[in-house]
Order: sequence, then structure tokens, then C-alpha cells
Amino acid sequence: MKGVKTIYICEKCEYKSPKWLGKCPSCGGWNTFIEDVIEVSPQSSPPKRTSSFGDFSADAIAYKDLKLPEFIRVKTEMDELDRVLGGGLVNGSVVLLSGEPGIGKSTLLLQISDSLGKSRKVLYVSGEESYGQLKLRAGRLGISGNNLFVLTETNIDNILGQMNKVVPDVVIVDSIQTIFTEKVSSAPGSINQVKECALAFIEKAKSKGISVILVGHVNKEGSIAGPKLLEHMVDAVLYFEGERQQTYRIIRAIKNRYGSTNEIGVFQMTDTGLEQVENPSETLLSDRPKNMSGNCAVCTIEGTRPIIAEIQALVTKSVLPTPRRTASGIDYNKMCLIVAVLEKRLGLRFSTCDTFLNVIGGLRLDEPAVDMAVALAMMSSITDKVIPDDLIAIGEIGLAGECRGVSNLELRLKEAARLGFTKAVIPYKSFENKKFDCNIELIPIRGIFEAVKLLKSDDN
Repeated sequence: MKGVKTIYICEKCEYKSPKWLGKCPSCGGWNTFIEDVIEVSPQSSPPKRTSSFGDFSADAIAYKDLKLPEFIRVKTEMDELDRVLGGGLVNGSVVLLSGEPGIGKSTLLLQISDSLGKSRKVLYVSGEESYGQLKLRAGRLGISGNNLFVLTETNIDNILGQMNKVVPDVVIVDSIQTIFTEKVSSAPGSINQVKECALAFIEKAKSKGISVILVGHVNKEGSIAGPKLLEHMVDAVLYFEGERQQTYRIIRAIKNRYGSTNEIGVFQMTDTGLEQVENPSETLLSDRPKNMSGNCAVCTIEGTRPIIAEIQALVTKSVLPTPRRTASGIDYNKMCLIVAVLEKRLGLRFSTCDTFLNVIGGLRLDEPAVDMAVALAMMSSITDKVIPDDLIAIGEIGLAGECRGVSNLELRLKEAARLGFTKAVIPYKSFENKKFDCNIELIPIRGIFEAVKLLKSDDN
């Protein structure tokens, strides 16, 4: 077609190439090039772009003359989400929410719309569902629809026009990959389309003080589809994760200009939508088996919240030349490292066994403080000796088998004592010359050599 040019753009760094490449010469990514179509019009000058912020000035201002803006937060009435956002939605902020297909993003957004509608005017823009489909979903969730306006549109100009007409306080867009602008000739979801449409929403949000929530699709690697620039443009990036076969869902922030990125929100998927799990520790331990080998409890910290998680290990004789190693909820490389330490330091023969590791409830544990619980669970399974049900293990393991100190130990111990644990394995370094205000018996150990003594035979 005359005036139209096909190019290939890297999804990660936006490097442009006239032909498809397997490896990006700029960032080194593999299979990151996607086809895009651009319109070539040398006669026309590029459109003049205004500032994204209504109070921007062309003149420099002295730092001492700057005024601190009063960012007003709006509570979503969902405490778990407010915790992740840092206290609520900030006026004029743009939040990007992503997650796997079918994880519950649209369900969560409809529930947010209903709760925000009690005090704010909400415009819900859907580019993936019709009015009838939205009505059907809302009826199942028991949505009242107060102050809620629904728009099924994919043209950015029409959406901005409706925003000027409705004058909402909050706008929810599901999803940004379905929105297009006629200024760009490529298909919806392409890098240029996503960039231009997101920029239009950001300009509107900053100039009018509207809170905008954008839904972003994910690619096969699990990262947000479209240009990486999209994550830099928005104020907060939230990931909605969890196994679709599991009922638990977790929201975590990987970027937040107005709050912490360490907090998580826990939800449970039910027939009537997502329900908040205000006490995830009790929920995760509710079905824990008693007097069973290969089972150990651990306290992990997510932001400011201590969570008691259950780690299960199954080590059994392998009939394969190369034994299987499977880890769910724990980094695979960390599991292999701990297996190597146990083999080298304790002489346990994992090399002839299949090893399976699982964190109950779909949680993912990344901090070093869970190492000791993982090691105890695997030691318990391979020796078929039971870990006491009232014992919890906290500590990092080094390559020499030593147990290293962890942070926020007293907070972890108080949570363990609250849930009925009477014994806690902790690093000796953290116990030395310190006093803890918690009603729990402390078992300080220097390494995995002392941890073996904590196991008991299953006939005791």
C-alpha cells in the first residue's frame, strides 16, 4: 500500500529493523520482534504535543518556591488492594494492572467499580465485552451499579469524548491492548498503538485529576505485552497472580510512585467473586496434615505483613537415570542449591531420588529466610522422620550449611505464637544477646547439623 511501511520492533527495547530478527542486536532478547505498520507521509509535519501535566511551565522554578501538592487518596473499600496501592488510589494517578488470562482481572475491576461508586463517579470502559456480557457478570457478582457508567468502545477519541461528557472521578480501561487511535495505522495492540493510547489516558489523568486503571495483557513469558516504556509511563504497576486451579489470588506491586512495592494483597476466588483474605496465615494452615513427614511451617514477610506458609516436600526413590526435580512456589535454583548442601554436608542421597517441593496455597516465597524450612522439609521426607507440628523454622542457609540471621525476627515470632506454634528454630546469631517479647520456645541453631536432631521418628 502506498505510504505504508512494514517494520519490526523489539518488544523490550523498541529497536526497529526492516526485517524480522531472531535476536535483538540492541538488548540481546530472543524472539522479541513483532510486526508493525507505520504510515509514511513526509509532507505532513508531526503533530504538536502538549504537556502531560496541567501545571507544567516553560520557565524554571527555584526549588525553595516549589509547593508540596496534596495528593488525595481515594479508598477502594478493598483493604487488601488499598494496602498494595499504599493507602488507596491517588487522584491523577495511572495504575497498570496485569495478569494471566482468566485470573480474575475483570472480576476484580467490577468489584472495585461497585465499591468506588459509593462515593465517586466511575466510568468502566470495556474493549473486550459487550453490554450484555458485562450485565451478566455484574449480576453474578451482585453489583449495584451506583454512580457506575459503562462504555464498550475501542476508539480513543470516542472514549476521551465520553470522559469529557461524564466527567468521572475514576476511569477503568479493560484492556489497553484493545484501544486504538486513528493517528496510527497499525493494528490495536501494536507497540505504537499501545504507546499512543496510554499517553492519551495519562495526559487526561494528569490534567483533570482523574484516577485511571489500565488492564494490560501478558505475553507467554509472563511479562506485560507491548512496549516496556508503558511500565515507565504509569505511576504504579500491579501484578495479579495465582494458579487458576487454586482459589487464592495475590496482588503485588513491582512499581509504585506513591507507596511501597513490598506489600501484597490476598484474595480468594468464590462463586460470587473475589473475597479478601484478611488473615492469610490461618487460611493457609487450615488443612495442614498432622504428624506427617516432609511438612514444615515458615514465616515469611511480605512488606509489613508476616505470613505463615506451609512447605511440603516429597522425596522418593527414582526409577529414572536422571531424577526429577520439581519446585512450585520456590525458585528451582534455590531448591537445587539446598539439595546440594544437604548431600555434601549431611551425606543424604538425593541423587537417586525424585524431589518435589510445593508451597501450599499458590504463594511464591523468594526471601532467604525460608531456606531452613525447605531444608527441614526435605530432610524429613528423605529420612521419613516427622517435624513436630508445633515447630516453625526461620533462617537462611549458606553453602557451608550454616544458618544465617534474618530480618524482622520478632515480628515473625509473634505471628507464629499467635497461631499456636510453641517452638521456633532460629539462627543462633539472631538469638545471641537479644531478648524477644513473645511467648514461644526458641531453638537457636548454628547450622543444618543441629537441625537434624529436631526430627523425630514417626512412631514416637
